Amino acid sequence: MSSEKIIQHSEAAAKFNKDVERVNWHDETLWFVRAKRDKSAHQIKDWELLRETASQIKANVLSNIHDYLVEFEANAQRNGIIVHWAADAKEHNEIVHSIMAKHDVKQMVKSKSMLTEECHLNDYLAEKGIEVIDSDLGEYIVQLRKEPPSHIVLPAIHLKKEDVSETFHEHLGTEKGNFDPQYLTESARHSLRNTFLTRKVALTGVNFAIAETGEFVVCTNEGNADMGAHLADVHIACMGFEKLIPQRKHLGVFLRLLARSATGQPITTFSSHFKKPRDGKELHIVIVDNGRSKQLGREDFRNSLKCIRCGACMNTCPDSLF
Repeated sequence: MSSEKIIQHSEAAAKFNKDVERVNWHDETLWFVRAKRDKSAHQIKDWELLRETASQIKANVLSNIHDYLVEFEANAQRNGIIVHWAADAKEHNEIVHSIMAKHDVKQMVKSKSMLTEECHLNDYLAEKGIEVIDSDLGEYIVQLRKEPPSHIVLPAIHLKKEDVSETFHEHLGTEKGNFDPQYLTESARHSLRNTFLTRKVALTGVNFAIAETGEFVVCTNEGNADMGAHLADVHIACMGFEKLIPQRKHLGVFLRLLARSATGQPITTFSSHFKKPRDGKELHIVIVDNGRSKQLGREDFRNSLKCIRCGACMNTCPDSLF
């Protein structure tokens, strides 16, 4: 469990809604992202066909999940990837910790991973005396503030630049009252650079895993996943089993959907393929169930496993933000 205090949605909403000015600003910010998504979607003639194609690919995966998992494992192992299976969050966290213990490492650099948030990995490793630094800018900001992310794509969307300025002044020693976005971003970059250069273990999420080739793809706009993975001796990638797609040719369908739905971009700045470890390095992948098999067997919830974590629903439905 997370060490953060568990708060009910109604309590969080009531507290947030007291600041009317911030509520209006937050609404406008989310609507701006939503409008970008709609504009980008309308630029594709067959947008709904693209969505339906992705849905059918995912339906195929879910109906044949055992075969695709076996195929992915075999191909990944053939590529030199070490594959782990975790039945739940506890096993996932224990596997990650065991890899770090094997290498006698007490520090990790991590890129954005909603699965590790789901499993409360940071808190688990902190209890074991391991320092985890989130390298995604939004995740880094909320980590410094000891807050959970408020959005799966835009984790610090609830914060204004003035809030970030105060946080960076307190934790990074930046100039008090300077809330210029470029200055704040550069300050974070300088702070994180040493982290990238000194961490021997890097953890990333997985956006898509390809059964046909045994590779996986990580999509980012900041390049932080690449920095961590390419400079570390050990790369650990963690994924729910629903991230599988059958073949590499299917990847284009999802890449065209993901960024457009998430941020209104045609594609993420970085779509990085990881297929095998670099010479003398280790590449691990942890495949997690944590209730997914149960959802797979529930007709009313099965389609939830088609989710590609674009976050578009969170820009429309306020209930999903708390």
